[in-house]
Amino acid sequence: MELIGPYLVACVLLLIAGVMKLVRPDDTARAASSVVPDRLRRPLQFRSLRVLIRIGALAEVILGAVAMFLPRPIPAALVATSYAAFVAVVIYVRSKGGSLASCGCFGTLDTPATRLHVVINCGLGIPGVAVALNAPARGSTISIIAGQPLYGVPFVAAAGLCIWLTFLALSSLSQLQAARRLTGTATGRWR
Repeated sequence: MELIGPYLVACVLLLIAGVMKLVRPDDTARAASSVVPDRLRRPLQFRSLRVLIRIGALAEVILGAVAMFLPRPIPAALVATSYAAFVAVVIYVRSKGGSLASCGCFGTLDTPATRLHVVINCGLGIPGVAVALNAPARGSTISIIAGQPLYGVPFVAAAGLCIWLTFLALSSLSQLQAARRLTGTATGRWR
């Protein structure tokens, strides 16, 4: 399984995003409510949207944890499907609110949905597809890591660095890009 490293990055990011939305569902619910179609606004009031966010976040946490420890075809296919859904959501959010619309992906309202989100989510979905197609029916992440050089320490360190950099790209870099766009708009310069 050549793409197990990027696959683990995708799983851990699902887990992190799910935990953050479980802890702070209000900001994600606010971000979602701004792009909910008009015909669904009345039935999906803030309180019910908040509950739906928590249910989805719990599903993300469970999927991220199971897929991370058991890289098998079904969990990997669900990881790939999750990232495909994230791509669709980001594209929809951008179409409704422009480049500064929030996706709420890490439980915060101030995480703008950018083109980079689309690219990264596509990139994280691909290892899910690869693992789903090539995963053995048995084994775990522990056994895969144990088979790596130096007991997997360099592998885990590289995966940890990739997780951190991807998290920063999806959160802080998106905020910086949004601030840059606002500054460019205020000064009359765009892009």
